[in-house]
Amino acid sequence: MPLVRTPLPRARWLRSAVLVAASAGLVAAALPAPPPLGIGDRLFPHLGNPGYDVLAYHLDLTYPGVNTKPLAAVTRIDALATDHLERINLDFTHGEVSAVTVDGLPAAHTSSGEDLVVTPAVAIDAGETIEITVTHTSDPTGPADTGGWVRTGDGLAMANQADAAHRVFPSNDHPADKAYFTFRVTAPDDLTVVANGLPEGRARHGATTTWTYRTRHPMATELAQISIGRSTVVHRDGPHGLPVRDVVPTADRKLMEPWLRKTPGHLEWMERQVGAYPFETYGVLVADADTGFELETQTLSLFERGLFTEPGYPAWYVDSIMVHELAHQWFGDSVSPRTWSDLWLNEGHASWYEALYAEETAGKSLERRMKAAYAASDGWRADGGPPAAPEAPSPDHKISLFRPVVYDGSALVLYALRQEIGTDAFRRLERRWVADHRDRTATTADFTALAGEIAGRDLTAFFQGWLYAAKTPPMPGHPDWRSRPAEAVRTAAKPG
Repeated sequence: MPLVRTPLPRARWLRSAVLVAASAGLVAAALPAPPPLGIGDRLFPHLGNPGYDVLAYHLDLTYPGVNTKPLAAVTRIDALATDHLERINLDFTHGEVSAVTVDGLPAAHTSSGEDLVVTPAVAIDAGETIEITVTHTSDPTGPADTGGWVRTGDGLAMANQADAAHRVFPSNDHPADKAYFTFRVTAPDDLTVVANGLPEGRARHGATTTWTYRTRHPMATELAQISIGRSTVVHRDGPHGLPVRDVVPTADRKLMEPWLRKTPGHLEWMERQVGAYPFETYGVLVADADTGFELETQTLSLFERGLFTEPGYPAWYVDSIMVHELAHQWFGDSVSPRTWSDLWLNEGHASWYEALYAEETAGKSLERRMKAAYAASDGWRADGGPPAAPEAPSPDHKISLFRPVVYDGSALVLYALRQEIGTDAFRRLERRWVADHRDRTATTADFTALAGEIAGRDLTAFFQGWLYAAKTPPMPGHPDWRSRPAEAVRTAAKPG
């Protein structure tokens, strides 16, 4: 949708005109170093920033043709001030900032931790729209396990979960602040660029081409995706004419086709479970990289090439993992977590539908998988906390947040809930959840309240035990299920 900007108040414009010359030469280093801010997320206390709501990001990146050199970049952020702001904190690290403007006026800037602290020439009043433009580099080098850019065999892709989008571009890097995105990426002519959303055009300039993509739905920063490489884009129709586009290394086009053609069927299956697909397009991005994970980037899920080529993975397993990432488009992407402690709502649901699909299509018993998860659950809780109150990740290994307790340990909560309220009520809950919160953020409290409403009774005690207790409660309908000691769990394979 077009952004309607609030005109700059006349008094502020006059003061700005007086101050612009001075502000152009202002050196932020002369100011006291401000502390990094955050919105108080329990697991990532410095992530996100208070005082404004991002409405849209406009990313303009130039890829130099090799993935070991920084990209030149300009990031424009359209935001609405929710408080009076003397300074504006953005999350940004691993790039060099050469200039910042606020509403077209040069602004001072400095770094504090992983924050870019911007001091506008004139303070921003609550209720005003702001246009922040940062000229910077975006560096794809560094340890692979820190997230952000992923170097592939022929270019780049992104893996920003949970807190790594700000290693790529300045942002309010927390899923609580979703926004619309426009991507303009310039790359050498022999490369293909694909990003979230739908294409808005291509323009050739000599030996380079600029590709433009735009999202039609708001998106969390951790779900942003840009693929640059020697790729082929494969188009087909999904349910109701949904455009499905898959991005694969050109050399692997025929090799990947047996997997790519499964996506329309996956979409139909998920729509039967929870309702209409929530976005404008979907597809699979196959990256020639060893990431160790797959990622539900919005409208274009990231998969490592090895998932499809490793002969040790049975076909039913690969199939169900594709459904896992697709399920995230509803659970985690369309309905995003308000805080990172709500992660169980993302991964628990994706694991649930992964397991349900494997049962329906490959005869892999859901009950058997949940019984195995129950046996391991006490150990998982001891190692990583209960599902809705996970322990913080290791500071030097943020991906450690993604522990078994938020996968099968959280799918187990959904199994217990279905046992408690019945299959019909559970299916109504799932459909209502994704419909009521589409394109928004939601909390664990929102989910438990809706479950109680649909069940027609108070489920507070049920959820208190299943989501927050150190020990796993008895499983409804299965009084014989037992949990193994924590030490035994640590040496066992993950169920499923």
